[in-house]
Amino acid sequence: MESMLNKLKSTVTKVTADVTSAVMGNPVTREFDVGRHIASGGNGLAWKIFNGTKKSTKQEVAVFVFDKKLIDKYQKFEKDQIIDALKRGVQQLTRLRHPRLLTVQHPLEESRDCLAFCTEPVFASLANVLGNWENLPPSISPDIKDYKLYDVETKYGLLQVSEGLSFLHSSVKMVHGNVTPENIILNKSGAWKIMGFDFCVSSTNPSEQEPKFPCKEWDPNLPSLCLPNPEYLAPEYILSVSCETASDMYSLGTVMYAVFNKGKPIFEVNKQDIYKSFSRQLDQLSRLGSSSLTNIPEEVREHVKLLLNVTPTVRPDADQMTKIPFFDDVGAVTLQYFDTLFQRDNLQKSQFFKGLPKVLPKLPKRVIVQRILPCLTSEFVNPDMVPFVLPNVLLIAEECTKEEYVKLILPELGPVFKQQEPIQILLIFLQKMDLLLTKTPPDEIKNSVLPMVYRALEAPSIQIQELCLNIIPTFANLIDYPSMKNALIPRIKNACLQTSSLAVRVNSLVCLGKILEYLDKWFVLDDILPFLQQIPSKEPAVLMGILGIYKCTFTHKKLGITKEQLAGKVLPHLIPLSIENNLNLNQFNSFISVIKEMLSRLESEHKTKLEQLHIMQEQQKSLDIGNSMNASEEIKVTNVGNQASLTLEEKQKLAKEQEQAQKLKSQQPLKPQVHKSVAPVKQTKDLTDTLMDNMSSLTSLSVSTPKLSTSSTFTSVPSAGLGMMFSTPIDNTKRNLTNGLNANMGFQTSGFNMPVNTNQNFFSSTSTPGVTKMTLGAPSTLPNFSALSVPPAGVKQTQQRPTDMSALNNLFGPQKPKVSMNQLSQQKPNQWLNQFVPPQGSPVMGSSVMGTQVNMMGQSAFGMQGNPFFSPQNFAQPPTTMTSSSSASNDLKDLFG
Repeated sequence: MESMLNKLKSTVTKVTADVTSAVMGNPVTREFDVGRHIASGGNGLAWKIFNGTKKSTKQEVAVFVFDKKLIDKYQKFEKDQIIDALKRGVQQLTRLRHPRLLTVQHPLEESRDCLAFCTEPVFASLANVLGNWENLPPSISPDIKDYKLYDVETKYGLLQVSEGLSFLHSSVKMVHGNVTPENIILNKSGAWKIMGFDFCVSSTNPSEQEPKFPCKEWDPNLPSLCLPNPEYLAPEYILSVSCETASDMYSLGTVMYAVFNKGKPIFEVNKQDIYKSFSRQLDQLSRLGSSSLTNIPEEVREHVKLLLNVTPTVRPDADQMTKIPFFDDVGAVTLQYFDTLFQRDNLQKSQFFKGLPKVLPKLPKRVIVQRILPCLTSEFVNPDMVPFVLPNVLLIAEECTKEEYVKLILPELGPVFKQQEPIQILLIFLQKMDLLLTKTPPDEIKNSVLPMVYRALEAPSIQIQELCLNIIPTFANLIDYPSMKNALIPRIKNACLQTSSLAVRVNSLVCLGKILEYLDKWFVLDDILPFLQQIPSKEPAVLMGILGIYKCTFTHKKLGITKEQLAGKVLPHLIPLSIENNLNLNQFNSFISVIKEMLSRLESEHKTKLEQLHIMQEQQKSLDIGNSMNASEEIKVTNVGNQASLTLEEKQKLAKEQEQAQKLKSQQPLKPQVHKSVAPVKQTKDLTDTLMDNMSSLTSLSVSTPKLSTSSTFTSVPSAGLGMMFSTPIDNTKRNLTNGLNANMGFQTSGFNMPVNTNQNFFSSTSTPGVTKMTLGAPSTLPNFSALSVPPAGVKQTQQRPTDMSALNNLFGPQKPKVSMNQLSQQKPNQWLNQFVPPQGSPVMGSSVMGTQVNMMGQSAFGMQGNPFFSPQNFAQPPTTMTSSSSASNDLKDLFG
């Protein structure tokens, strides 16, 4: 990268140095900026040609510079001769004005180092184009190196040279004397111009019909720059020391030969022995045949042969050459007409411009851009001609690249965009709007092109509005979305609402329908569809246009109408329109068809939504059940973790519950496994007999048991002492009766552990801690107790069959009988105790009176554990019989004092 920059820097520095050394101090630099060295021209290609611009007007020019260093090798008088010849040629060129002669913009200026003058912009000399690159910079421009002449350029170029010679010979009465490729300049537009009047000869009698031209004898001792190019010089110059207008025609013939033979002249001349060379050349010319002119087109071959004739009078003159059929080519004639355009009136111009689109496709692009386009754009200053010129300019724009369009065409179109008259200008632009939007930069589109479209929509002419509405859909895809949304659509809506023309209103709706696909869905739903309800007219064409927009929006894949819009806005608007009296049968059927489609879509979408919601609700229920199970399990685990300690039995039960919960989790959803539980075998029992026995036992017990002293009466039950059995004072007789009849109540424990504090009255103290723990097992082999009362003394208790109390559950219901504290205090001690003493021969009851495990806080329910009566040894083998109720009463007296 650095090497490339250094190379570029050295090149720029060298070019700048060349320009500076060549033009430094020349007065031309006061008014003109000198640019890059682009070409060479003039006699011996001695003039360097530079790009340049005029400082005051920025007008482009070409600066011709002759560096005096080229002639340092000559003697002073030779230098003076060379300088004089160069000055003479430029001064003569400056005096002459003709379209076929190079136009001088600034006369010759001399400084110590150079000669310089300015002309119209130049591309190169014909010699450069044909491959002679003498006096060019080392890095030759690719534009010159790769330049190839088209046939139409060659034909018209030779025609231009012929016309220039005709002007000199007929009007000026002058012989050029050095018509060569070096002295033919191609300007920026590709036109061929004559220069190099260093050796021109004017007639000595210009007023007479037969002009006479003096001729100097060839002096081989003069510097080459003081002599014409002998390879293109007529033989009579050397051999007979005479010249006439036919001598220039011979030179024209040699130039034509060189053009068709890649710049090679027909004869090579030995400048050291010029006379011998021309004598030999004369013989060859006399025997010149068609075989020597094979590269020249056949239609002009004979004319070239005539031009190269030895006899000057046989050669065609310049005016005759301009009329040969070879120059009647369509392209050459077209280019010739453009050069004379300024001489034509508007009618002739209009006729020519109308036929030009047929000719343009036959011409090379370079010729069109360089030669025709500038002539066309120059006519934009004439408003009457713009409708005829503009189609051709836009046709050329289609063949140009985007860069060429922006550089060459767009600047010329800028003023035309703003013209409103004649109205045809707007129509032409609208028809080519796709081209403009494709090649015009975005900024110019926003500033120049789209405002023209907006003006067309707001134009008073109905025809312009209709055309604009018809054309907009063809280039809508090229308009940026913000411009379409904020500027174009509002104007279309205004045109639809404010116009009095039915055609404009219908075309507005059609236009909107066609550009819907380029709009955003929500913009259509929020802006376009509500606008349809504002349209006042009810003509069938308007209604069908409204229906079309609804249908396009409804059926388009990108757009679509939501079911909320359908139900709330669209259908309430369409249904009344469908029954308008102006509609015929087919139009009504179209409305009904669209309405049915909308209703069907509405039904299916909403039904689908409800079905999905139902499925989601069902799934949510299943998830909630699973989550609740997980939450309960987590709560259980948390509660267990928070407890200080667990017994072995509790840990086993907790492990079983966790195992059961894990099994439930592992089961398949909605397919629970059915576990068949084997019902225990129950023996049928007569519940009536059992009930009667219990009642009789309770009655006898209450009669036979003596009352306790007042001090020992159980007057109250602390809530903390037996809270696992009674939440309120309870009538124990009724409680025992109820428990005796409850199927869930079975004293099936294998032991009864109840430590007692003998120093404290359990039933009278309010601060007595309760039973620490009462455990009730449920072995299947133990029988249920049919009664909780003790049989009378002397009566041997017989083994009774298990009693089934389930039938009485329905009798008593969920509410259990309650007993007051007064009733409880009136019971005899033995009667109260019998509720806790099992029948004879039965195991001692457990701590779960209600059939459930109760874990009570505090110490033992009956006091300290130090009492030997309640030691574990005394309760290891529970008694199976009790002799009488009086003995039980005595035991309690011993126990409680």
